[in-house]
Parts: sequence; structure tokens; C-alpha cells
Amino acid sequence: MTSTRTAPVRVFAPGAIGNIGPGLDILGMAVEGPGDTVEASHAPGPGITVTASGHASLSCDPSLHASALAAREALRLAGAGHAGVALRVTKGLPLAGGQGGSAASAVAGALATDRLLGLELTTRQLADAALHAEERVAGRHLDNILPCLLGGIILIRSLEDWDFVRVPAPAGLEIVLVHPEQLMRTAEGRAVLPASIPRGVALHQAAQVGAMMLALATGDLGLLGRAIDDQIAEPVRAPLLPGFREAKRAALEAGALGCSISGSGPTAFAFSDSEAGARRIASAMQQAYGACGLVTSARLTRVAERGARLLEGGE
Repeated sequence: MTSTRTAPVRVFAPGAIGNIGPGLDILGMAVEGPGDTVEASHAPGPGITVTASGHASLSCDPSLHASALAAREALRLAGAGHAGVALRVTKGLPLAGGQGGSAASAVAGALATDRLLGLELTTRQLADAALHAEERVAGRHLDNILPCLLGGIILIRSLEDWDFVRVPAPAGLEIVLVHPEQLMRTAEGRAVLPASIPRGVALHQAAQVGAMMLALATGDLGLLGRAIDDQIAEPVRAPLLPGFREAKRAALEAGALGCSISGSGPTAFAFSDSEAGARRIASAMQQAYGACGLVTSARLTRVAERGARLLEGGE
């Protein structure tokens, strides 16, 4: 363990798109733009406290907040349970919005605690700490955690064996995120997933993930778009997300390469091969949601190559 910092530290973690269509629980990408920030400072007593939860509907109870759960696990992994850490969270990502908010808070909480105390946790330990928190609040999966922590596009080959691959982000890939004013808690989105699937569906899904890997590696955006064809999660989650089907249809008619649900939703994502196309797609999707009586926010973004990081000075 290195020496601790006396001043508070601030860590930013980006948002993410989980699943990326057919990659349920095994594919995720970090995206540029808003994220969650956690400031960690020394506290007089042992354990984790939350001085600001980041949102009025989030509890400051450290047993309920993703950042605190991850920070507490980071202390346990480092054998530093005697330390006292206070966390102040700034939420840049929507709650229950399908943009990796709980993962970002967890990753930032673990990393901020590590940097404050000089715990020198490994990448795996940081991810394990965040996974511990994510399992409590959203389920056991790494498809948001690893992109938030490491940046880029990540394929998780095996969670148990800690086997993952960072996949190159193709040049020219533009991403549209449209967030309707809805809430979809990950636990609710996971509750409707089928316990078993027909062989044909499993083979189809495997083929699409394989096609996505080839497309990302070769920069074939057309193939990438055609492979965004989820027959497991999207069919059962779409009925819970008013306006999604209409927005997807509008996105494809406007020229989107592919479109699906980001994580469990309600955010929808679409891919484009140009910024002008992305603007057109975003407008079409917002109009479709609006016709269903839903207010939305939209942004154009790209894959974030940088993951969670320490903020210095005025960043």
C-alpha cells in the first residue's frame, strides 16, 4: 500500500451501452459524454459514508448505494477495513436509464477509494469490487462495468474465468442515444428474460455476436448494423418500453445501420456511419417517441476509448 492522499480525490467513470443488441451480458461499450463522478475524502471513523448520493431518489445509506458498496468491497479486498472514507457522488447519468449508471457509480466509488488510500488494487480487484456492488443493485454481469473501468468495447468470454477481450472501435462509427422520460430498473428488465431459449434462437444469437466481432475488427459498419438483431432480450423488454418499437422503425427508415435497447432500457441506441446521418436518425427517433406522447432527450456520441480516471485540478 502506498501513502494515502490528504486531499479528496475525484474519479469520473463514463456511461456505457450494455449488450449492444444480441450480446446479452457479454458485450458492452463505453460512450463519450456524461458519466458519474465520485469524490472520496477521509472520514474520522471506520467504514464508508455517503455525504451526497447524487440524486434525491438515491439513498445515502451505504448499504444501498452502488458507489459505497463498491468502496466497502475495495477496502475488504485490500485488508483496509479500519479506514474511513466519505463519498460525494455527482450523477451525470440518468437513473434506471439503461446507460450504465449503477456500474459507473460503482467503478468510480471503488477507484476513488483506491486512489485516496493508495490501496494499489489490481484491475481485476477494482472490477470485482464494482461487480459486488452491481450484483446487489442490478445483477451479476460485467458488460457495463468493464467498459466503464477500461473504456472501449469489451467482449466478456467468461465471467468466472475473468476472460475478456477489448475489441477495436471502427473509425466512423457514430452513436445515437435517445432517452425517453421513463424508468426501467435493471432488475425489472432482467426479470422478464426467458429461463430457456429454443436452439434456433441460441444459434442465431451466437451468429450475430460472431458477426459483430468480425465487423468491429474489420471496420465493416454495414455488417455491424445487420448483426444488431437481438432475439432474446429485445422481444421481451420492448413491450415494457412504450414507444421503442416505433422509434426503432423510425431509426431504420432514417438510415440507421442498426438499433436496439441500451442495456435494459429505456434508452435506445442506433448506429450511423456519418454525423449527418446520426442527426437525422436522432430527430426521427424523437419524433416517433413524441407521437407516442413521450418526452425525450437525445445525444450523439462515439465510443469512449478512456475509461474511469482520476480528475485533477478543475477537470
